[in-house]
Amino acid sequence: MKEEMYEILLVEDDPNDAEMTINALTEHHLANKINWVEDGEQAIDYLFGLGKHTGRNIKQKPKLILLDLKLPKIDGLEVLTRIKSDKIMKTIPVVVLTSSREDNDIKKSYNLGVNSYIVKPVDFEQFSKVVNGLGLYWLLLNQPPE
Repeated sequence: MKEEMYEILLVEDDPNDAEMTINALTEHHLANKINWVEDGEQAIDYLFGLGKHTGRNIKQKPKLILLDLKLPKIDGLEVLTRIKSDKIMKTIPVVVLTSSREDNDIKKSYNLGVNSYIVKPVDFEQFSKVVNGLGLYWLLLNQPPE
């Protein structure tokens, strides 16, 4: 059985924000496959082939990770730490998409190697535009290493 390759890993605990993000990406035809996980533990399990993802080929990496910071079980900063400290995963672009405007969260994220930090707009139309721009840049324009 051929394993599906997800272009985007969406790590978001709020179902409404996840739905808006997925809708914006699919509406603009920016991602063929989106894998949504609801907490940091699920994100780490998926990326590193643990838990229910045991045996997953971890060399099949997403093209982009959209990461909320305020997550249950394992917070987004710990997920970011794990991603950016791993030789295989560290080249995946990670965009923090969060409601946190806290200077400490922004500084920590960049110190850990985040590629971009975006505060979620409250308005749906603005949110959709932001996600569309993210997808356009990171999936179509950005040239990652092989």
